[in-house]
Amino acid sequence: MPVLAYMKSKKTKQMSTPSDNAYELLGCLWDSAISQEDVETGKIGKHSKLLFVAAESGNDGFLAEIISRYPDFLYKVNTDEHSIFHIAVSHRYVEIFNLMLGLNGVKDLIASYIDINGNNMLHLVAKLAPQAQLNVIPGAALQMQREVLWFKEVEKIVKPSYRNLMNRDGETPYELFLEEHKDLMKQGEKQMKQTAKSCMLVTMLIATIVFTTAFTVPGGYNNTNGTPILENNKLFIVFPIAEAIATLSSLTSMFMFLSILTSRYSENDFFNSLPLWLVIGVGTLFVSILAMMAVSCTCLLFYQHGLAVVTILLVFFAIGPIMFVLLKYPLLVTILRSMYGCR
Repeated sequence: MPVLAYMKSKKTKQMSTPSDNAYELLGCLWDSAISQEDVETGKIGKHSKLLFVAAESGNDGFLAEIISRYPDFLYKVNTDEHSIFHIAVSHRYVEIFNLMLGLNGVKDLIASYIDINGNNMLHLVAKLAPQAQLNVIPGAALQMQREVLWFKEVEKIVKPSYRNLMNRDGETPYELFLEEHKDLMKQGEKQMKQTAKSCMLVTMLIATIVFTTAFTVPGGYNNTNGTPILENNKLFIVFPIAEAIATLSSLTSMFMFLSILTSRYSENDFFNSLPLWLVIGVGTLFVSILAMMAVSCTCLLFYQHGLAVVTILLVFFAIGPIMFVLLKYPLLVTILRSMYGCR
């Protein structure tokens, strides 16, 4: 049976930990609880309550073990006409949802279920995720991005006609999504604007500094031909290169943060453009800070006041930029994980 073969292969791939024996033991206990008569007469559905409890708690290992033994449980529904996969979508359990994605034809059948309130699976994912699941993701903007991603993924597997199907309250999935997430969108907009404003202030400061420094070449100019006096020094080549990198990266960062501040903040903006602009903006801001530090260090190295004095000055000027990078680096990592890790 294709379903049985898939569930066994999925279980084997997923559970390679010491918990294997525990799930096997649970499977044996389940076998002892279900009599041969129940299997022959098709009455194993009366034992399915524990299966829905496992789905609500996100216990994908237990579900894989039981369904691999009794594939008929795939089609069982609770009193709300929800299958275990409908429950997984409502609670945002990725691993259980992934089990469904590999079931081919069975997936289409389960995705066609409609509950007692006229909601299909897309209606369920349109509702706001449980707070416990939202709290796993830091920040309202990234939470909103994950919610949009869930909606789009479920939208791919439901029938096209279901995307505009109204429930008993007369709401389509998209209308329900906007209604449920309007507060989260406002919080995400506020967070993105605050982050963009704080980073843009630093970007403008860096751009001003590097622009001013470009006209104050270390060592000055030769009065006869107007060329830099230190142009033959090997370290001097670092100065114009670092200046150009700092200027271009700071201007790029400024444009990205300006795009964030002028965005429409629709649900699709939270999905792609806003996180992408924030990643580029923060990334180029890091580059501009490092390039500015290279410019400062190059200028200081040309002064002949002793190695100890130069070292102290370098450490003094580097503390501020390094602290900023260390504080904002987790933000960049979190955005990248949210954008690409969840896919």
